[in-house]
Amino acid sequence: MKTVSRRDFLKGVTLATLSLGAMAFRKVSRDDAIFDFVVAGAGHNSLITAAFLTRAGFSVLVLEGRPTIGGGCKTAEVCLPGFKTDLCSSVHGFIQSNPVLRDNELNLFEYGLEYIDPDPIMHISFPDKASITIWKDIERTYAEYKKHSTKDADTFRRLVAEIQAYNPARQTGSDIPASVWRRRFAMSGYDLVNETFENHYIRTFHLAVGRFSSIPAGHPNTGKQLFSAIKQQIHGRPIPKGGSGMLAVALGRAIEAHGGVIRTNMPVVQLIIENGRCRGVECMDGTRYRARKSVVSTIHIKHLVDMAPKHLWGDGFIENVRLLQPEHAMFVFHYAVSEPPKFELADGGTISPTEAALMANPERILRSDYEHATGEINLDNLPLQVVCPSIADSTRAPAGYHTLKLEGNLPYALKEGPRHWDNIKDQVAANVFDYFRKFCPNLTEDKILARFIQSPIDIERMNPAMWRGSVHAAAYGAAQSGDMRPVPGWADYRMPIPGLYQTGSCTAPGGSVTGRPGRNAAIVILADHGSSIEQAIGRPTATKMQP
Repeated sequence: MKTVSRRDFLKGVTLATLSLGAMAFRKVSRDDAIFDFVVAGAGHNSLITAAFLTRAGFSVLVLEGRPTIGGGCKTAEVCLPGFKTDLCSSVHGFIQSNPVLRDNELNLFEYGLEYIDPDPIMHISFPDKASITIWKDIERTYAEYKKHSTKDADTFRRLVAEIQAYNPARQTGSDIPASVWRRRFAMSGYDLVNETFENHYIRTFHLAVGRFSSIPAGHPNTGKQLFSAIKQQIHGRPIPKGGSGMLAVALGRAIEAHGGVIRTNMPVVQLIIENGRCRGVECMDGTRYRARKSVVSTIHIKHLVDMAPKHLWGDGFIENVRLLQPEHAMFVFHYAVSEPPKFELADGGTISPTEAALMANPERILRSDYEHATGEINLDNLPLQVVCPSIADSTRAPAGYHTLKLEGNLPYALKEGPRHWDNIKDQVAANVFDYFRKFCPNLTEDKILARFIQSPIDIERMNPAMWRGSVHAAAYGAAQSGDMRPVPGWADYRMPIPGLYQTGSCTAPGGSVTGRPGRNAAIVILADHGSSIEQAIGRPTATKMQP
């Protein structure tokens, strides 16, 4: 067993920057490698937890298996130098309502975090050049809907007002009874959209935007997907200036500013168990780090249960983890291009939004379950999300150039096996880009300077927490949401093994860039160790769990 010396330990202390593999070193004054808390994994949620723990005065070590921190919030120059590409998330809409940002609890804006609100917010083009665009100006958006249906435009305006007034805690006193919201959310998104709107284009638009969550709208309890586009009208689609990874960089700076330590290239492979309690972790190279108080994990729960004896978890916990199901896997194709995509419009003009969706009809979303069940690749009218953040953020690419990514869902478990992706991904990417070019014919082959192709299995290789290409860790639905995530009876961020906590996308409320699992876990951990977020940040807050 390899034991870490103080000299060797200091060599590995890093805060990862946005550049590939580039690190900013600093010396750390510590007599040994024992900390109050050891955090396994450096996704944005575990970084938020760690930041609160350091603010509370605890010594914290964060261990990240990859060369850079961030998990799904990671930006790197994978296509060409100077082209800052978001490897997973780009939009940080949900986290804006989290007190971490809303109330600047961790002072992240003082550590380099800045957001840009693109306008237009979202666009969809159809094969016949019809389109819908959401603008910050609601009247301008209303006019977009009215092009297709005055009735649906009026419905859109009404739904904006309803969702603004929606508050689950006070719903009984609103104009819309709680029972209506319960039924809406319990319905499938497909059924609710078809019951709410009459126009084919508008129905398709709402389902196309709702599917960004990788949850097919034909499933029960997906009714909220109708409101995804409505919420975008209200809140926009903010992106971090400089790349999605800037959230992780700011969190890393906040952790180090309060004495925390971050080490990259240190994958955790084993939990140290003594007398039935988690006392630390062991990394792949054999080095061990001990925690005086507790270990905090953001390792995927499917992998975490293999890092300690099975009997410590309990048979029920192990069986629940075995039953956990993946979501529809994601692919992401990245490009460095010499000009932005220009979507052709029916009036002969073009539009270049920061973000767009492509989907031909509402029924296309229903075919995805069959394709994922059979492992078949069907690129016919494949729904796509198109992101070109450099349109709104000039720091993402050299002057006059752009970053572009196309993403969507295709099966991880191909009928030939997941590794077959290595044989076909380049051809699949070429076919998908040819389809995309029908809407943006300006992006001819000579406009593509470089590409970086990630199949579902590549995404899992990049980040094991994105199990089976599930960028949100696992599927949602009644069996894997709320108090069922990750395991019924263990949704409070405490694990069956004393001294071990869990956060990240495996825990409630799940994936996406919300920061809610991270802050929620911090509330529980601080309370268990005699502190609170109020004490940690030195000012009163409304400390409560975020669903």
